Amino acid sequence: MDDANRRGALGRRTLLGACASLVACPALALAQPSAWPARPITLIVPWPAGGQTDITMRILADLAGRQLGQSVVIDNKPGAAGTLVGPALRAAAPDGYTIGQLPLTLYRAPLQRKVPWDPLRDITPVIQVSGVTFGIVVPADSAFHTFGEMIAWAREHPGSLTVGSTGVGSTAHLAMEDVLSREGVSYIHVPYKGTADQMLAVASKTLMVGVNSTGFAPYVESGRLRLLANFNAQRSKRWPLVPTLRELGHPHAVYTSPYGIGAPVAVDRAIIRRLHDVFRTALFDPAHLQELAKYDQEPEYLNTADYGRYVQEVTARERLLLARLGIVPTQAE
Repeated sequence: MDDANRRGALGRRTLLGACASLVACPALALAQPSAWPARPITLIVPWPAGGQTDITMRILADLAGRQLGQSVVIDNKPGAAGTLVGPALRAAAPDGYTIGQLPLTLYRAPLQRKVPWDPLRDITPVIQVSGVTFGIVVPADSAFHTFGEMIAWAREHPGSLTVGSTGVGSTAHLAMEDVLSREGVSYIHVPYKGTADQMLAVASKTLMVGVNSTGFAPYVESGRLRLLANFNAQRSKRWPLVPTLRELGHPHAVYTSPYGIGAPVAVDRAIIRRLHDVFRTALFDPAHLQELAKYDQEPEYLNTADYGRYVQEVTARERLLLARLGIVPTQAE
């Protein structure tokens, strides 16, 4: 066999060997960006179906799925103040087919109690999406017409005010605890799994006060609830007559609880880049922006690197906040 034929035979054997390796190791073939995604992707949303976050994430998922050529299917895992996405992502295969919505409570949980997962170690932040407007709502015919009237009643009836949030340690819970502790008010905290059941409880007068993100918007606009104040830095464009807690004497009471999307930590970087790119396009799609606007939300986009730095920084800040409120010791790790 001459040199040219020998080189051709060697090349054919090398190519066949490479193909055999891909057949023997499908995970290696799957890791190639051109082969992904080959099936639907699951997006874990740690809140009940029908709530504000669920609705906006479904639109985002649909838009992203159109670009990927595969469905992005929502898997609701409500409870534990939105932290059930943590163990779910830790247990998921790092193949890019399981991702999750990352609420701020996910990074707060290990600062409050021992959990068998670490969001900084087990999850790769892909993209930050938006933040929310938090507000204090009461039934439309409540005797409380202002935040000041609510505080005055609570002082006259210590321990009688019932206040609901989306779970122990949720941003809504800590925001209200921060404000009421500064006011010297004792109250009964009632945790809920999500927005829908909490808002129904306030509207039906089962609960005196609700603190939530703007999943309350349809209830306020339909006249079933009254908005007393919000936790924005400035007054909301949507409710310009409603004061901020900052205006009412609480300069530190500014909470927007940014959230994003993450994946298991070992997912191939090429897949992470692809996820970032399609969700960034979906984030700024007019259909998604229109839905965000219904809840007084705007994009708070951060790319993968910046989002990763942000969650590191916010974890350090949250540790100090929890220590100040006496919810976690300062030396907690």
